[in-house]
Amino acid sequence: MYHSPEPHTRTAPPAAPDPWVRVRGAREHNLRGVDVDIPRDTLTVFTGVSGSGKSSLAFGTLYAEAQRRYFESVAPYARRLIHQIGAPKVDSVTGLPPAVSLEQRRSSPGSRSSVGTVTLLSNSLRMLYSRAGTYPPGAERLDSDAFSPNTAAGACPSCHGLGRIHRTSEELLVPDPGLSIRQGAIAAWPGAWQGKNLRDILEVLGHDVDAPWRDLPAKDREWILFTEEQPVVTVHPVRDADRIQRPYQGTYMSAHRYVMRTFSDTKSATLRARAEKFLTDAPCPGCAGRRLRPEALAVTFAGRTIAELAALALTDLDGVLAGAAPQEEAARVLAEDLRSRIGPVTELGLGYLSLDRTAPTLSAGELQRLRLATQLRSGLFGVVYVLDEPSAGLHPADTEALLAVLDRLKATGNTVFVVEHHLDVVRHADWLVDVGPLAGEHGGLVLYSGPPRGLAGVAGSATARHLFAERGPSGAGRPVRAATGAVRLTGVERHNLRDLSVEFPLGVFTAVTGVSGSGKSTLVGRALAGEVAGRLTEPGFPVRRLVEVDQKPIGRTPRSNLATYTGLFDVVRKLFTAAPEAKERGWKAGRFSFNVPGGRCETCQGEGFVSVELLFLPSTYAPCPECDGARYNSETLEVRYGGLNIAEVLGLTVEAAGAFFAEVPAAARSLRALEDIGLGYLRLGQPATELSGGEAQRIKLATELQRLRRDHTLYLLDEPTTGLHPADVRVLLRQLHGLVDAGHSVVVVEHDMEVVAGADWVVDLGPGGGAEGGRVVAAGTPTQVAASPTGRTAPYLARALAGRTGL
Repeated sequence: MYHSPEPHTRTAPPAAPDPWVRVRGAREHNLRGVDVDIPRDTLTVFTGVSGSGKSSLAFGTLYAEAQRRYFESVAPYARRLIHQIGAPKVDSVTGLPPAVSLEQRRSSPGSRSSVGTVTLLSNSLRMLYSRAGTYPPGAERLDSDAFSPNTAAGACPSCHGLGRIHRTSEELLVPDPGLSIRQGAIAAWPGAWQGKNLRDILEVLGHDVDAPWRDLPAKDREWILFTEEQPVVTVHPVRDADRIQRPYQGTYMSAHRYVMRTFSDTKSATLRARAEKFLTDAPCPGCAGRRLRPEALAVTFAGRTIAELAALALTDLDGVLAGAAPQEEAARVLAEDLRSRIGPVTELGLGYLSLDRTAPTLSAGELQRLRLATQLRSGLFGVVYVLDEPSAGLHPADTEALLAVLDRLKATGNTVFVVEHHLDVVRHADWLVDVGPLAGEHGGLVLYSGPPRGLAGVAGSATARHLFAERGPSGAGRPVRAATGAVRLTGVERHNLRDLSVEFPLGVFTAVTGVSGSGKSTLVGRALAGEVAGRLTEPGFPVRRLVEVDQKPIGRTPRSNLATYTGLFDVVRKLFTAAPEAKERGWKAGRFSFNVPGGRCETCQGEGFVSVELLFLPSTYAPCPECDGARYNSETLEVRYGGLNIAEVLGLTVEAAGAFFAEVPAAARSLRALEDIGLGYLRLGQPATELSGGEAQRIKLATELQRLRRDHTLYLLDEPTTGLHPADVRVLLRQLHGLVDAGHSVVVVEHDMEVVAGADWVVDLGPGGGAEGGRVVAAGTPTQVAASPTGRTAPYLARALAGRTGL
């Protein structure tokens, strides 16, 4: 007889996991209590104008929460050793898998970082040489570390694995031997008090500081410039009669020692650049620039050293490995593994890179794609990938390969979240989250979350207007401008440019195009910029000024901000200095700077936050308990201008400040330039470290626009639309075309075909990247280049000229 089991023994079927990531009450940065549901196992694109809050949702909320949950499972002692980005301001997030972030990092990698180290391909190559290399007769087998220039076992002892050495000479350190030491003959010495100190020490040591340098004995000149000794003497300074000068103990440092120490140790880019002027840079004679010890360079594979293979383009390296056909099993397995790792990198259009290409020479987009290729090989399953504009720096032809890679990540069981402006990527998405409607305090709302086609019915969406509108490119219908002159380059030999000759017309808008690695930045940023800079003082040369506007940060610390960079802060401090309360107290402009003692809060030293050390947990940052993040002390905050104190003024957005300072011409001009270029949502005191590369570039351009001169100026911009929504691109282009209409010349390196279609002249490089590029495949008006049978730009430019958009 059948008996049903007792109730307590029954097992309920497991509940199906929620297939949605559900966000409730997100308030990070400008997000206004956002609620949104996003399906897992899809390619979801976050869109919206620059500053709308899409990165705050994707990175600041979703990725930050995923990271926080992961670290909750890590032992507290270990957690303190890991950099964490803090808990996001959100009520709840459910259904969120572990996440991997691939951002366009703004900090530059070190000079020892390379394509090989970023992708881990160097590890595989070193293992191949260690286990399967051909060694000289009698030589001991080397560990893989011996093939790395970044280890003591492998680095060349002469250059410490850098491949180049820096030297100086008397001619560099003392450019004018007719001067005396007191007159500043030793140009390499520091200025101000430190330089006078070294001069005084030499005088105490018995050296003649008033005789012309060339008249000093050779042995004295050698000692003064190159000694490694650091004698300490008592100095009795004689400077100002009205000041008491006390004796002090001074330590001497030779000019050579000072230059080398500054070059290797300083954190200041300015001081490092100054030191570099007194150095020559040459390949290391010990390793001939190959960075490794002789015993490592004696080992070969397929008849080549590891340095020779590391210098090959990845496509060529793959060919060498394919043709090697090693007989030994270990060699075959290692070579196949290396080829399988190279595959995703070349698939993403980066086959022109070599393993020894240093990371600082790569663009942010190239670095992100290299990390993406590494993730493809990792085989992770069930995670969320959060990507920051992976199409940045990509030619439309390369974007197609990127979309295939994103589809592969999704197909292997992952969820892909992408912050993106490129309309081709937006059209390819399974799901769209559109944030807006505008930027800053006018954004922070989710306007739409659903399949791409549904966005067409959202009236307030700037993305919808560009995604579905049938229209021509910006500048369509405007006649092509006639050139007023030209700058011609002939026989250019740089990187992959080989005997290249090209003409850049003046008085027009010129776009330089080509696939990644074709040589665009080298041509514009090095060759053209160098040619023009060298001829600015030449009589009759039509260009009188050269302005290069790049995407490098406007500052590397939070102390640098929008107001300080544009000079607006100087105007603001003068206004506060003129306030009655400040006049009564005799305060000067320095009182209102948070970078110097006096008016700033000394508890946080003007930072606005303090580091809180927690036992067994990572250090965290919290608003300063003394000033509550205002950065100034209470006495300074008592002074008001227009009803606001200095901290409240720095908290204004550019848009709000424009109205506040409407009657102050010097301030209004700066603010108007920033607002005209689409940066009205930024706060005046927004730290430079919070700005994207695109925002930094537009701030630099706005700074130039506010001091526009009549002299014919050549403006060079490298991918100015990177990080910009199509609506913001229109705003930027209006400013750039305005410069040309005012009689200046603009040259942009650009991948956005709408920008190229609206240009007067196009120079297309290619046909490929690396060794397959570096040639002008077409030059002419956009219509002429679109009709060119050569190069990979023509079909995409033709599509833009036809105004074909939509899904």
